Amino acid sequence: MSLEKLKEWVGRTHTAEDLVAPFPVRALVATFDAADPDPRPGDPLPPLWHWLYFLDAAPQSRIGSDGHAERGAFLPPVPLPRRMWAGSRFSFDGAPVRVGETIGRTSEIKSVEPKSGSTGSMVFVTVKHTISGPGGVSFVEEHDIVYREAARPGEKPKDPRPAPADATWTKTIVPDPVLLFRFSALTFNGHRIHYDQPYVTGVEGYPGLIVHGPLLGMLQIELARRAHPDRIVKSFEFRALSPVFSGPAFSVQARREADGSTTTWVADSKGGLAQQGKATFR
Repeated sequence: MSLEKLKEWVGRTHTAEDLVAPFPVRALVATFDAADPDPRPGDPLPPLWHWLYFLDAAPQSRIGSDGHAERGAFLPPVPLPRRMWAGSRFSFDGAPVRVGETIGRTSEIKSVEPKSGSTGSMVFVTVKHTISGPGGVSFVEEHDIVYREAARPGEKPKDPRPAPADATWTKTIVPDPVLLFRFSALTFNGHRIHYDQPYVTGVEGYPGLIVHGPLLGMLQIELARRAHPDRIVKSFEFRALSPVFSGPAFSVQARREADGSTTTWVADSKGGLAQQGKATFR
């Protein structure tokens, strides 16, 4: 399909509504091994935890070979087989959404852009999500999706550059298959790269199961916000740089900056920079 045809998807919108039920919050607290109390109606939903809601429930007959819903409905039918979460940006300007509330999301395709890299052609699709609660707009998210060519014979992921070594806060995570499965289940994510070892190694050409980009992003903002218990997150962004694979422990790290912001990153099991981000507070 031509790029001009794909660009016809720019401007398309989709709306959804959901109830902020307490169980997904309780289940994610358990998955993160946190000691938080059980959620109660009225409790504010932490940043990024809206990913537990508005879940796409495509019929089984409309699932593609990679486990995602077939393309061409809301998302454009990019004819490249490998899909990854490239990054996100958030602006928290309104009141937080709360447990027990009915919330809405309006999604819009903002751009469809081709790029080329060392592994071949890519297409980046950016989706803007506006999340609202009873009091109006709560926050805005921009989500970047990258589509890539099929793996070439013998292709291996490039070694990332070294992660910073001056963290103020650090947390170690063991990404075993159970953690990946639980997060996939909580977000109703059928992407086979997170649980199907024969598929991810034999079809997509990766050396092992891949840790979800949004899981890494949530771990980054969790470390930052828990280090600032008396402040409210104003903005957060993260960008994926290199995959993290199931197996050896990786670390989530953050550094306090002079301007009051917090730089966050993920260091893989070999100390490589896998994902980076930044949080600001008010």
